[in-house]
Amino acid sequence: MSLKSRSMADSAGRKKGKKKQNLFTDWLAYIGLRMLVVFLYLFDVEANLRTACFLGRLLWRYYDRGRKRALDNLRASFPEKDEEWIRQTGRRSFEHIAMLAIDVLFTPRLVKKNNWREYSRFKTAERAKWLMKEGGGMIMVAGHYSNFEIMGYMLGLFGFNVYSIARPLDNKFVSRYLYGVRQRVGQKIIDKKGAAEMMGEIALRGATLCFIVDQDAGRKGIFVDFFGRKASTYKSIGLLAITNNIPIGVAYSRRVDNRFFFEIGVNRVILPEEWADREDPLEWVTAEYTKAIERFVREDPSQYWWLHRRWKHRPGEKRKKPESENGGREILVSSAKEASTEA
Repeated sequence: MSLKSRSMADSAGRKKGKKKQNLFTDWLAYIGLRMLVVFLYLFDVEANLRTACFLGRLLWRYYDRGRKRALDNLRASFPEKDEEWIRQTGRRSFEHIAMLAIDVLFTPRLVKKNNWREYSRFKTAERAKWLMKEGGGMIMVAGHYSNFEIMGYMLGLFGFNVYSIARPLDNKFVSRYLYGVRQRVGQKIIDKKGAAEMMGEIALRGATLCFIVDQDAGRKGIFVDFFGRKASTYKSIGLLAITNNIPIGVAYSRRVDNRFFFEIGVNRVILPEEWADREDPLEWVTAEYTKAIERFVREDPSQYWWLHRRWKHRPGEKRKKPESENGGREILVSSAKEASTEA
């Protein structure tokens, strides 16, 4: 088979394998979600969080593949811990994932400008706040940890010029509903598929770009240490910062007890002058913000998504360094397009 024929066959196979969206069933699912939301609002958020914990424990018991992956990741990341600690931490992480669904639905209903202190406290975020207010552009990164959604909501609520890069849900009705909730408070959402050409321009306009960065980037990513193992990480974040000479803040949101209350902080701000004289600034920046994510995860490992396939790919060929500023921009666009395929 010729290369052209093989390419056409692969393309046809992909199109055939792609599930066709059914607008009617999508609409029914959306109506079901709205009805569920109305039902949940009959109870206070704390009661719903207790129910979510119960559902998280059920997920832990019956989702065999996810439970096994979480246990394997925990054993490799904390070899010094005993099996009981591993299992308790893994089960608790599933509870936190279930609680996030309640958080997303209740945040716009509960958190307002005049009462945000009832639901959150800020820690070590002052430096990042002033950098964002100065309007020189900034990148804010976070991981799949606790309620990572509330950070973008809070920034939008207080009028910060922020853009979040996200992948729309397959169900366009549900996606429009959930994104609309976030956008009503001023948070701007950019579809990953169209983000590549926009990111540099947005950063140069002085806005803050927000990313969830602890996703496996495949064989073409940069492999940096994360809990003692090499993890493939996207190039696009570091390239965006280096090319536009803007700082990176590493943020987290941590639930306090089982309540709808969060400690929000920025545990690292990486400034352009820190990477200016590095032999490989891209690799150094990527390793540095990954190290900062590991640091806050270690403070309470039970709130991390251990079922996540963070170490899916293993190190292969050494990547090539960009030879020029223009080359860096080309790789930035290429990396962002790769990232757009990540679920």
